[in-house]
Amino acid sequence: MPLHIVRNDITTMKVDAIVNAAKESLLGGGGVDGAIHRAAGPDLLKECRTLGGCKTGQAKITKGYRLPAKFVIHTVGPVWQGGSCGERELLISAYRSSLELAFANKCETVAFPLISSGAYGYPKDQALKVAVDTIGDFLLSHDMTVYLVIFDRAAYTIGGKLFADIAAYIDDHYVSEHTDSLEEQRRRSAGFNAPSMTEVPWTPAKAAHWSDKNLSQPDERFLTTSMWESIPGTPLTPTAAPLPPTSLTISLDEALSQLDESFSQMLLRKIDERGLTDAQCYKKANIDRKLFSKIRSDVHYKPSKPTAMAFAVALELPLQEAREMLGKAGFAFSHASKFDIIVEYFIAHQNYNIFEINEALFAFDQSLLGG
Repeated sequence: MPLHIVRNDITTMKVDAIVNAAKESLLGGGGVDGAIHRAAGPDLLKECRTLGGCKTGQAKITKGYRLPAKFVIHTVGPVWQGGSCGERELLISAYRSSLELAFANKCETVAFPLISSGAYGYPKDQALKVAVDTIGDFLLSHDMTVYLVIFDRAAYTIGGKLFADIAAYIDDHYVSEHTDSLEEQRRRSAGFNAPSMTEVPWTPAKAAHWSDKNLSQPDERFLTTSMWESIPGTPLTPTAAPLPPTSLTISLDEALSQLDESFSQMLLRKIDERGLTDAQCYKKANIDRKLFSKIRSDVHYKPSKPTAMAFAVALELPLQEAREMLGKAGFAFSHASKFDIIVEYFIAHQNYNIFEINEALFAFDQSLLGG
């Protein structure tokens, strides 16, 4: 189930198991390994001495002792040697072995560090991708909540290297949304800003006023406050004209009967159309089963924006249908939001791997989908 990427100290995580990036001896060391041993106390080292070490790519389990976690899963990642010595396969094996060991010991929540990315020299951007891909693949077929704990800032700000194309997409869409046109700047500098965008009735007194000045009826959107005040019968703050009376009276029951399809209804319809099971959908959306149950049982459920987007991704909706689903939840894609632009980028490029999307969101310091 959900994969969360967080910044935290892994020794403080209240989960069933934390994973230790250990040496083959399992006798402690620096970095995460040393921090976990210090937090757990000397009894952890005593138990580790009985395990006979651990080979690279494999994992072994001990008690958590003084840690908030019940277990510590010790795994040995590869030392980076340029990438041509099987490092990626060994790193995948380290994650996979740890996950399988956690599942065998009935762990429902597990926290990982970014294995091999410290003293072992594995490039942080590549280490993060291996972690996200491997954990994400495992969670598609297992019920477990996993936290990928990033401690140092250097691992957190990798977006410029790994996602240059996304950065360019953000620049093309986000910057243009916040750059005024020359015409807008000219109007602002000249003071032509209407005091209100509400429509003001055009009265005979106003018409006479402008006729005396040999002027045609102005575009009221660009009148200055002084120009408004000079028009007879015009209030300082314009108000909207009253709506014309209507002979059509709609009862509350009739109005409610005309409500459009809700988010929950559209979601369930799309799941059926795609031929997915509920479990396949919420796992692909990185959504917890309990949250999905709430949405299924409440036709009027209003999800958060990341949840709504996560389901649009899981259902592999084209951009227009994704916008429609988001609208059912009361939201819209906005080019004033980097979060929205990044998700839009992936949907527009038909990449619906939610773990890759979250990897990009994390790298750009945005909240994640699902969870």
